[in-house]
Amino acid sequence: MQFPESWLRAFCNPPLDSRALADLLTMAGLEVEEWEPVAPPFTRVVVGEILSAEPHPNADRLRVCRVDAGQGEPLQIVCGAPNARAGIRVPCALVGAVLPPGEDGKPFEIRVGKLRGVESHGMLCSARELGLSDDHGGLLELAADAPVGRDLREALALDDRIFTLKLTPNLAHCLSVYGVAREVAALTGAPLQAPVFAPVAPRHGEVLPVRIDAPDLCGRFTGRIIRGIDPTAKTPDWMVQRLARCGQRSISALVDISNYVMFELGRPSHIFDLDRIHGGLQVRWGRAGETLELLNGQTVTLDETVGVIADDRGVESLAGIMGGQATAVSDATRNVYVEAAFWWPRAIAGRSRRFNFSTDAGHRFERGVDPSTTREHVERITQLILEICGGEVGPIDDHVVNVPQPQPVTLRVARAAKVIGMPLTQAQCAEPLRRLGLEVAEGDGVLTVTPPPYRFDLQIEEDLIEEVARVIGYDRLPDTPPLAPVVPRVRPEAQRSAHAVRRQLADLGYQETINFSFVEERWERDYAGNDAPIRLLNPIASHLSVMRSSLIGSLLAVLKYNTDRKVPRARLFEIGRVFRRDPAVPDSDTTVAGLDQPRRLAGLAWGDESALQWGVPARPLDFYDVKGDVEALLAPRRPVFEPAQHPALHPGRCARVLLDGRPVGIVGELHPRWRQAEGWTQAPVLFELDWDAVVERPVPQAQPLGRHQPVQRDVAVVVREAVTHAELMAAIGAVEQPWLREAVLFDVYRPKAGTAGGALAEGEKSLAVRLTLERHDANLTDEEIDAVVQAVLASLQQRVGARLRA
Repeated sequence: MQFPESWLRAFCNPPLDSRALADLLTMAGLEVEEWEPVAPPFTRVVVGEILSAEPHPNADRLRVCRVDAGQGEPLQIVCGAPNARAGIRVPCALVGAVLPPGEDGKPFEIRVGKLRGVESHGMLCSARELGLSDDHGGLLELAADAPVGRDLREALALDDRIFTLKLTPNLAHCLSVYGVAREVAALTGAPLQAPVFAPVAPRHGEVLPVRIDAPDLCGRFTGRIIRGIDPTAKTPDWMVQRLARCGQRSISALVDISNYVMFELGRPSHIFDLDRIHGGLQVRWGRAGETLELLNGQTVTLDETVGVIADDRGVESLAGIMGGQATAVSDATRNVYVEAAFWWPRAIAGRSRRFNFSTDAGHRFERGVDPSTTREHVERITQLILEICGGEVGPIDDHVVNVPQPQPVTLRVARAAKVIGMPLTQAQCAEPLRRLGLEVAEGDGVLTVTPPPYRFDLQIEEDLIEEVARVIGYDRLPDTPPLAPVVPRVRPEAQRSAHAVRRQLADLGYQETINFSFVEERWERDYAGNDAPIRLLNPIASHLSVMRSSLIGSLLAVLKYNTDRKVPRARLFEIGRVFRRDPAVPDSDTTVAGLDQPRRLAGLAWGDESALQWGVPARPLDFYDVKGDVEALLAPRRPVFEPAQHPALHPGRCARVLLDGRPVGIVGELHPRWRQAEGWTQAPVLFELDWDAVVERPVPQAQPLGRHQPVQRDVAVVVREAVTHAELMAAIGAVEQPWLREAVLFDVYRPKAGTAGGALAEGEKSLAVRLTLERHDANLTDEEIDAVVQAVLASLQQRVGARLRA
């Protein structure tokens, strides 16, 4: 919403300067987005009249003008503008004038000069030279009655300022200069100059037949016929100026009048060429297959969800949005039909966007326009048409079929005080509402407000509380410290911070990514095996339609983005929530019934194990590199890895991660089918872990240093090739000996193919384990050491079928 300050002050002129007025509007919820002067600063520019314009003796394109600038003797000024001619009044910069900066950024000072041998005592100016517009086609021609010699800033009100408001959708009543003035009057107490709509006496009795077939589209339709107008009449300069400062260029007198009343009073209207209407008008919903050529030249195809105004031959206008070309006024128009209507907001909302354009009319009607003042606004349009274009008016034809009925809204004073955060009496709540022109009925601690027809936004108690707060002034609300005690959340000692996890992953070479929690449905099906994901009711994009239950799809999408741009190596991680159905989850302040939302940590590695360098040969990254990263993340706890199946991972290169016997995640190579689908020659390796398991850290327990030397014994056993390291360590760990501190596998031996294996048969291998034994209270004896070693050998023989290697 853009308008000149002077127009606002014509309705309400509070004792505030421009800056204070802008601050007042902003603090009342009408944010002043821009506040700038109409024209840049310049001095000693006056209204001048060209008395004569003779050809320059030494230049074909120059004229020597005699100009009356109100300085006594006429001035001689050389001018090259094509429209320089005798009898017009134009801006004249006197000697000593300082004009706005040019392309070099420096102010331009006018001095006495010579142009092709002829002295010039000043300069005649175009609009661009004064910074008023980009028009440089000729001199800026002023009104014929502009006072000669008067300062141009005064003559054109160039010290005025343009306010641009950024209005929220609930402030439709402020989409007019009068609507903003009404707010200013309520905020400051300054008198409001309400417009007077003097009825115009009809000069004939002709009425255009109108039928409203869709009361859910149009609630009121008001119009009148005006005959014998002059469509070529010139729009007055004062109207052109105000429209320009509202961001609207002048088109023709009739169109300008309609636009002027819309900016003045907030009601869009339409003026039809009466002679191009066939029969009467019908207000109805469109029909499938109907087409309409609009005023902007666009032809649209209509359906049953779009409102129209039609005559006996077809559609003439897009209801509440834009008129049609068939009944548009032109220089040949002599008789017009003026229309002002109330269109239901829900019947207009979104229609213009469907056709890829927007209009000022649609912007206002879809938010709500006062249904009670259509007659008054037709009178205002009629008054301006008669003043500018002449003509003879007919009676007003007013059809009222379905207008909104105001519903009372109740405000509890105690509730208002609690929400606003300051003590308020009933009188302090009622007074701001009455200043806004609202009808207030008082009860015991309760105010009942009946909204006026132009306030579509007042529907619930919170709307009234907002009105009270903004009239009081948001800047006047007290600074109240919180009443609840602030209790810091202390992280348990056995839990590390997210920052520490991020820093460790960065040390391992991973980079963090942040992705949407809503993903493609295909990712859930392919990478998570989830055929029933949680769907979004209103996705931001058609392909991001479900909530993710795994972070793997998001990381693969990031990798794809990078490999498409020839990134040779990538290590990525993400910390985020996943979403899955779980009937056991209750509804609380932190959870949603039936939906589990745990945090996860996922990582991905692809490419070579190390960046290209001279000191280490290139080696493709493999499963064990990432497995080592997972072990480093979970250290000092020792995870156990066991073979597993996962929809996204290679069936033979995938492992479940267990801590203390419970599964906490998965690690493995991407499944070949998905690798081939994305075109990767090397499979990325991924892991996904429960966040709670990652941040959990056991608190170190102090242990006394041993007073006696530990003892080490090496044991080599022969086992089947199928025996794993985990099975070997589990068998040793099952030994119930308090002096056995540690067991480490340090050698694996297999005979070469085709050679004699000695004590090893085919399908066997030798594993060498170093045992560390220690006793705190005494030195171990040989008998005690041998007893532990024999217990270990017995456990190995019993659990994995091992025998001592000879």
